[in-house]
Amino acid sequence: MKPEDKAWQSLQQHAAAQLRSGFATRVVRAANGPTDASWQSLRAVGAAQLRPGFAARVLSAARRIPGAPSLLDQLGLCVGTAVLCIVGTLFFHSRSLEIENERNLATWQRIAMVVQDADNAP
Repeated sequence: MKPEDKAWQSLQQHAAAQLRSGFATRVVRAANGPTDASWQSLRAVGAAQLRPGFAARVLSAARRIPGAPSLLDQLGLCVGTAVLCIVGTLFFHSRSLEIENERNLATWQRIAMVVQDADNAP
């Protein structure tokens, strides 16, 4: 057996020894979820904690909520977002062009000074 295989086997045995008995059964039970009797018990406990008229209050509050945004509202939001993106893009683009132009101008000025110095030299 290779040393790596032996190390993996040792690690697996050590990990298995750390698990309590019945671990696999508990995992399968948790994966399957609660039984119907458990759900009924949970519903009964939850219903006992609600004040009378809770459902009616929730439904009336839901009816008072304004409807979904209209197509015109959604179109306005899209147009506003697009305009904001375009303005931001143009701003950053023009700013980067200004910076690049300033850098290029400074470089050409240095080149021109070097050429002038070379022309003035005897």
